[in-house]
Parts: sequence; structure tokens; C-alpha cells
Amino acid sequence: MARKKNKGRPVNGVLLLDKPLGMSSNFALQKVKRIFYARKAGHTGSLDPLATGMLPICLGEATKISAFLLDADKSYRFTCQLGSKTATADAEGEVIETAPFEHIQRLDIEKVLPDFMGEQEQIPPMYSALKKDGQRLYDLARQGKEVERKPRRIRIYDIQLLGFENGQLSLQVSCSKGTYVRTLAEDIAAAVGTVAFITELRRLSVGPYEGNMVTMEQLEAMADADYADMDKLLLSMDSGIEDWPAVSLDADSAYYIKLGQPIQVAKAPTDGLVRIYDKDEFIGVGEIDNDGRVAPRRMMNL
Repeated sequence: MARKKNKGRPVNGVLLLDKPLGMSSNFALQKVKRIFYARKAGHTGSLDPLATGMLPICLGEATKISAFLLDADKSYRFTCQLGSKTATADAEGEVIETAPFEHIQRLDIEKVLPDFMGEQEQIPPMYSALKKDGQRLYDLARQGKEVERKPRRIRIYDIQLLGFENGQLSLQVSCSKGTYVRTLAEDIAAAVGTVAFITELRRLSVGPYEGNMVTMEQLEAMADADYADMDKLLLSMDSGIEDWPAVSLDADSAYYIKLGQPIQVAKAPTDGLVRIYDKDEFIGVGEIDNDGRVAPRRMMNL
């Protein structure tokens, strides 16, 4: 069907994209935005080109929720090859170190995994998007530079051994934001006396989102379909924060909070972030202020 030459549709919602191998997160985002002919789009946390799996794409007003999803817990399934270490900690980098691994048994892996559970400090890899003095670490790394990185507090909620054969180690992990799986793989290898690099990495979940992903092939096949059919693939704007407490307002209160004014709400939570509804319609994110009122934080422009 013909596309109108304007700034795009005011379509609002969240698409759970199954990002394909070899595609950058930004390229995937721009492709989804173009297929949906969306006026505005953003994603919730990059995946490396060599990683696949869940990349929530927020369209329209849902982009205002994307920042909150950046803080969400995530889960991954990954495979690493023992015996070699690469500059990038994945299959893309050159091998910079080797070590024996043939003596390592499955029981050795099982013994060390509990040590990685819980809260801990992790040093981010040089090949990461973090900034040092305004420069991305991966840009510095490509220049052959290594700089000091401060350890970050992360939490591993669960880690399971899925398989171990011929030096190929497969694991599944649930973790907090900011966890680098490549570094985790290297640390696990070090704990059993060898080195490793990631060969496969797949993100399984982001916050409340798990499963029901849409592939890029599915989207491309619908590129000329009716927009109404495509929009059925989108989840609601508040789907990513559905575990937050909700506040439902009457017409007068909704009017004033849309003007940016904090309002008093009976039986509202005493602190933290809340979902705000005008009756049943989601209209934004609020925060309980020092006076116990609901203050607007990010309101939807519908």
C-alpha cells in the first residue's frame, strides 16, 4: 500500500522484537520504525550485533516508558568456548590468550556456579558502551587503549548449567541491569582455572516481558499489510510496568494532573512510582511527593 509522505503515524505500543544475529540494535529499531511508519520509536537497552533475542521496541508515546525498562532485570541463555580468550570476550575478537581446559569436568562447573549467585561487583569490559571522559569504552579499546573501570554492583538471581561437552559450556542466567554476560563467562572460566569467550548469546526476557517475540522476517512479510493488522502485534504502553501500583483518577483529578499539578489521591501508595489512569485509560507515570500527593513524572500525550 502507498505510504503518505509525512512524519509518520501516531502509533503507540511496545513490540517484542526477536533481534536477529548480525544486526545492530539501532538498525533493528530504524527498520521496525519504518515498517510501522511510526512517528517516534526507541528501544530499551542495546543488544550486541552478535546477540539475538528480546529487544523491546517502544513506539510513539511508549518511548516515555523505555527509560524505566532500562532498569529492569533480564535473563539470557549463552554458550562459551573454554580454552581461549578474545579481545572482545566474544567470537568477534582475536584470540589473545589460551589455556588448558581438557581436565575440567562438569562437576567442576557445578561446584563454582553457586559462588556467582547474589549481589557482587563486576568490572565492565573495555568493549562496552560505557563512557570514560566522554568517549565510549569500545572506541578506546579499538584504539588499543585500556582505562581503569570502576566495579559495578550487580545481582545474579539464578544461574543454571544447561550443558557441557567438548569444552562448550551452555548456561542460563537471570540478572540485574548492568550485568555483562561476557564478563560473567570469563569469570566462571577463571574460577575453574581456564579462559573462555562467548560464542552464542540470546536474551530471553526483559522485566515482565518473556516470550511472544516477533521476528524481523514476520514483520517484513507484513510490510505491505494493513496497519490495523500490524498494530495487533503491539502490547499496551503500560505493559512493561504492570507490576507497579496503579492510581485511578476521576475526571477532575485527571484534568489537573495532565496540567502538571500534583494531586491528592485517597488510598494512594506512600512512596515510589505509580501508574496513572483516567478511569481505565493509561495516561502516564507519577511519583509520590513529600506531601503524599501524586506528582506527574512522565505523562502520555494522547
